[in-house]
Amino acid sequence: MTFEEILGIKPFELDSAKKTEVLTDRLLWLSKLHLNNCSEYREIINRLWHFKDFESADEFKSKGLTYKDLPFLPVRLFKELDLKSVKDDQIIKTMHSSGTTNQRVSKIYLDKETSANQQKAMVKIVSDFTGSSRMPMIIIDCPSVIKNRALFSARGAGILGFSIFASKKFFALDDEMKLDVDGLRNFLEVNKDKKIFIFGFTFMIWQHFYKELVELKKSGIEFDLSNAIMIHGGGWKKLTSEAVSRDEFHEKLNEVCNIKDIHDYYGMVEQTGCIYMECECGHLHASIFSDVIVRNPLDFSVNKIGERGIVQVLSTIPTSYPGHSLLTEDEGVILGEDDCPCGRKGKYFKIFGRLKNAEIRGCSDTYADKFR
Repeated sequence: MTFEEILGIKPFELDSAKKTEVLTDRLLWLSKLHLNNCSEYREIINRLWHFKDFESADEFKSKGLTYKDLPFLPVRLFKELDLKSVKDDQIIKTMHSSGTTNQRVSKIYLDKETSANQQKAMVKIVSDFTGSSRMPMIIIDCPSVIKNRALFSARGAGILGFSIFASKKFFALDDEMKLDVDGLRNFLEVNKDKKIFIFGFTFMIWQHFYKELVELKKSGIEFDLSNAIMIHGGGWKKLTSEAVSRDEFHEKLNEVCNIKDIHDYYGMVEQTGCIYMECECGHLHASIFSDVIVRNPLDFSVNKIGERGIVQVLSTIPTSYPGHSLLTEDEGVILGEDDCPCGRKGKYFKIFGRLKNAEIRGCSDTYADKFR
């Protein structure tokens, strides 16, 4: 199935059987593509997985195999190798993962097709939660983070990716990460009868937005964001160490500015576009463009629903680099499939955080580490 055909499907409408068929066809095709066009990927697969070539989709499925049986790469390889399946003159953008000062960062090479498809997928997924209309957007970050558009950080890429939902943008923080109180007041006044979209990374929202609003409220300055929807992501490690849970995060923001519509998301620069949005029930969801498998850390077998393990993420998007099937360094659990009370089909799951001794790498968490 082509990516354009997948785009024609609503992001959360396929049940397990139908989605398995779609993903098996697409991910098998992507595996063949990268096997033929990325020498490093081909050598890894041949050595570790003993594949000399992939069978046709019909042969593959006739053996009872699905996308769960296809090879995966550890996500850390993108820190060690330049993995790409296109020629250098086709690369229009290189994205870097977040990382602390002494860490190597992942390098993700995008051509025009992959970059465009990332944006198309993201629009379909997020619109299922926000609606299709563009909104005035408040970005809880500083404008300097997106200055170099040819060499994106994960943080800058997140801001630019979500900016497609903006009719106009306002950066709420200056380059010293101080809240622009007058600018925020003016922006809300101009857009007082409109739905507002707020985007930021979890720790930055807490440290530079929520805490500042608390102090302002003590001095009689308040902002009403009851007409806003907030989307945030980038990791919870730092807030967990501060004993701030998801529920408290929601409750405190509601207390200080009346915002109720808040959604976390899970994603990574190695699979930009395939984000996993948190629904009204507090569950992260896999869309038609992606899937999550939880594997046993002892033998990498597929865990059952409710069993904690290592998270594998799959994406139907990347054609310029072999990032379609990656074993992360996160621990998670599948909570269910096709039966979330929110009504969305597909797997829904929970992330517990980084595996023990794994590097900090989320945008929010790496910023928090530097901030500290």
